[in-house]
Amino acid sequence: MCRIPACVFRGKDYTGSMPAIRLFGLPTDVNSSFERGAAGGPAAIRAALRSDRGNMASELGPEIGTDIAFTDDGDLPLTEHVAHDDAAIRRHVAMLHEDGEIPIALGGDHAVTFPLVEAAAACFGPLNILHIDAHPDLYDDFGGNPRSHASPFARICEAGHAARLVQVGIRTLNRHCATQADRFGVEIVPMAGFVPEAVPVLSGPLYISIDLDGLDPSAAPGVAHPEPGGLTVRELLAVLHRQCAPIVGADIVEHHPGRDIGGVTAIVGAKLVRELAALIDRNGYWRG
Repeated sequence: MCRIPACVFRGKDYTGSMPAIRLFGLPTDVNSSFERGAAGGPAAIRAALRSDRGNMASELGPEIGTDIAFTDDGDLPLTEHVAHDDAAIRRHVAMLHEDGEIPIALGGDHAVTFPLVEAAAACFGPLNILHIDAHPDLYDDFGGNPRSHASPFARICEAGHAARLVQVGIRTLNRHCATQADRFGVEIVPMAGFVPEAVPVLSGPLYISIDLDGLDPSAAPGVAHPEPGGLTVRELLAVLHRQCAPIVGADIVEHHPGRDIGGVTAIVGAKLVRELAALIDRNGYWRG
């Protein structure tokens, strides 16, 4: 049973205090399909977040940890036993929601999004999901693994956890995934002629999942599956900043430090942590 407080959001129908935000890492890439390396993502993004090279200010104004309650729980002790790790992730998210806190998770491969969403949906019911990615991750079964990082949104939709799924940045839609998107009613915003205003402003409860390969490789080279023609950082921030619904969880996944150049992808990941935290704080709690 989740006891979710509510809050005032820009004069709308929410009451209570602003949410506290909890960051944690999920250092696993056991479900990666091409090459492993994303397990190092949480540590690399966390190092960039803490580095004196930058600061904790967000483009929305507040400073993380000063104006916004923000705690880093470190990494969960995952084991590479998928069922065990999924249960540990669900327990941690449920605990945070019990305390009225909002999770931001650092992957790891994109397979971790399934238990993250599953736990949030157990508290809030079906979620509206904004998914940033080069790939739709809708495979019914990739390489004999239904829990592949190429399949989390198929599992999420099958389980009824998505009231609405909007995917942005997709530029590798093959026939199978196109069929899956039609089957599940997924809304894909085309990259051809992309403008941030083409992305719907979703209602709550809102979950945001960011695969860093949704960005163009020029902005985020440190991923296992780079795909040219992606979003700029500025376009992604414009998409995020337009969202005004209360956010019940978010993740940033698929950073592969071994593929990075000059740590730039980790720095982008750290910026996205700050911007998501400020957006969660601005948008407030979901009352339901």
